[in-house]
Amino acid sequence: MTGSSSAVRNRSLQGKVAIITGGASGIGEATARLFAEHGTRMVVIADIQDELGHQVATSIGIDKCNYIRCDVADEEQVKAMVESTVQKHGQLDIMFSNAGILSPSEQTVLELDFPQFDRLFAVNVRGMALCVKHAARAMVEGSVKRSIVCTGSVVGSRGVSMSSDYCMSKHAIVGLVRSASVQLGVHGIRVNCVSPNGIATPLTIQALGRSAEEVEKVYEKLRRLKGDALKVKHVADAVLFLVCNEFVTGHDLAVDGGFVSPIHGSML
Repeated sequence: MTGSSSAVRNRSLQGKVAIITGGASGIGEATARLFAEHGTRMVVIADIQDELGHQVATSIGIDKCNYIRCDVADEEQVKAMVESTVQKHGQLDIMFSNAGILSPSEQTVLELDFPQFDRLFAVNVRGMALCVKHAARAMVEGSVKRSIVCTGSVVGSRGVSMSSDYCMSKHAIVGLVRSASVQLGVHGIRVNCVSPNGIATPLTIQALGRSAEEVEKVYEKLRRLKGDALKVKHVADAVLFLVCNEFVTGHDLAVDGGFVSPIHGSML
């Protein structure tokens, strides 16, 4: 990054107030730190991992970041999160709706377990829609140059051989973003999606039951671009771009290194 581009980004976030769901670890944590480095007045990280959330907020600095517990599948909690942010900080400029879960078991369409399906959709789809809804309601009455970014996945525009419920949920996010961008553009609100390839985050490491290095080797097979592993910092930088660029909306930005769909097996 050149000095001039860094200065432009810093001005773009100067004085802004942001909410990041799923902000206690992984992509959310990396983005919270990046936003703070680039001038946000306050980053509110929302999660259900209380200890981690408080640790991240403290490490960034309580004058620049605070933590709030929020289960995004619960509308009252999402509404309260947005309202408390506006009450405490006077505005909401950025919503990074990032919280999501993985399929606890890999399923084909023939094997769909609908209690599992319903839980995954409650977080990945309902939760995402709730965050967009309530952030947009606050933004309509708020500052100019407001931005909503959702976390999707490279499988949000492709089919895969397993994890059908997860794949379906990520397709739904792309539909949400494209519809919301059409409806909210009149209010000056931009809505975009960032769609990463597989990354060794705490969530995927736990799901696969392997070390970070082993998970990175698994995911290397899913991209054409070889070299350094895809990291959360690469996705965070893409989110920063979407937030700062004032004329990108309705876009699904793949951060995938040239995705290669697996013939067999899961795509987390």
